[in-house]
Amino acid sequence: MSEVSIAPVLAVVGHPNKGKSSLVATLAQDDSVAIGADPGTTLHAREYPMRIDGKLLYTLVDTPGFQRARQVLAGLEERARAAGASAADHARIVEEFVRDPDSARRFPDECELLRPIVEGAGILYVVDGGVPYGAEYEAEMAILRWTGVPSMAIINPIASDEHVESWRAALAQFFRVVRVIDAVEADFATRKQLLLAFAELETSWRRPVTAAVEALDAARDAQCHEAAREIAELLADSLALTVEERVAPDEDPTQYREALEKRYKAELERREARHRQAVQSVYQHHVLEANADALVLLDQDLFSEGTWLTFGLRRRDLVTAGAASGAATGAVVDVALHGASLLLGMATGAAVGGLLGWLGAGRLAELKVIDRPLGGKLARFGPSKNLNFPFVLLGRARYHWTLIAKRTHAMRTSVDVDSEGAVALPLDADLRKRIEKSFSYLRKPGLSAAARVEATDALSATIEELLVRDEARASSAVETVPAVSRS
Repeated sequence: MSEVSIAPVLAVVGHPNKGKSSLVATLAQDDSVAIGADPGTTLHAREYPMRIDGKLLYTLVDTPGFQRARQVLAGLEERARAAGASAADHARIVEEFVRDPDSARRFPDECELLRPIVEGAGILYVVDGGVPYGAEYEAEMAILRWTGVPSMAIINPIASDEHVESWRAALAQFFRVVRVIDAVEADFATRKQLLLAFAELETSWRRPVTAAVEALDAARDAQCHEAAREIAELLADSLALTVEERVAPDEDPTQYREALEKRYKAELERREARHRQAVQSVYQHHVLEANADALVLLDQDLFSEGTWLTFGLRRRDLVTAGAASGAATGAVVDVALHGASLLLGMATGAAVGGLLGWLGAGRLAELKVIDRPLGGKLARFGPSKNLNFPFVLLGRARYHWTLIAKRTHAMRTSVDVDSEGAVALPLDADLRKRIEKSFSYLRKPGLSAAARVEATDALSATIEELLVRDEARASSAVETVPAVSRS
């Protein structure tokens, strides 16, 4: 049996501007789907195949909206009367209507949206739960019922859920399964539930849909693995970063401190930006436009006080990190913030340089002067010995990941997310200690390339465990809405 014959095709249909294209973009994981606020954005039926590793799992068809449903239903009924047809002939009559050139001329939108259905696609009928139910929708539903193909209704609460219950009652008269799904915000678990529910409507689709869901799960795990690797490599590279400037024998190396620190910070920010792009690509968000309000914490200067307060370790955890780092490196680590030891500052309760004294954003690294074998000197800034710095980078990367991993491909310029909730995800003691150990090891001077790769691998595995816990925690917090079924 060919791939095309076993992979389900789902036509997403309904009134204009009810979220059809958004649902297609979300289920097809394709941010190239055109989504607009004006009626008529979708003019022609267009297929969006969902593939993983080249294998077709299912196809979504974005369709124009119904425009003249009552006239079309009246025309179908007239054809049936003229032919003396019964309900058993309804599907054939719809197909004849769609194939009729006169119908295509008079009712182009209806013929275009019905064409994939008469060719074998199942139906996802989308309505807006924020607007009142009206009898004008019954003509659309009656037409779809005439096709005789498996169908499901989706209540998409675009602006509110004020009218969801009245829609449930009405839709249950026409569809075996009714689901309430926000087409833009639907999380991964909700999308899987939708596919599995549709498989129950068509026996021949159970096996391919189950296989598709298993493939989606495996792909999701692979994405998490790749994202963790990107974050680990960002951290490992940043911990090893140095910038240098050649110094003539008669020059004062300290004059380069400010310029080197500026280059150092710019390079860190460039690497962080490159990492974000890589994570977005992992989740196939190729045209992502982040909303400034939702990403305000990420848009802050990496070295600002607010960033370090938000993403850095707490005081007591930072003290623990200092002890762990000292033990791991076999030496006492003096953070030397503004000329005072962090541990001494904490023990005495003194305010060491204000908030940034213990946070450390004001002292990322030191300037070192190295004698060159052939004469002259080298002014080197970095690598960072600041205990809190990699945790700030990790916190920002983790927060960015939560936004990207949960983001559907129907989202365009808005990211509706609880920023405080996202950044407040806990870092339990066990994972923190393992991460601290990796940071300490990656800071070791003279670390071989092989040892660095091994340490980065270990850090990546720990971060992946952290991300898996984050996603499981987010999924368990989602309140699913049960299907409405009728026997």
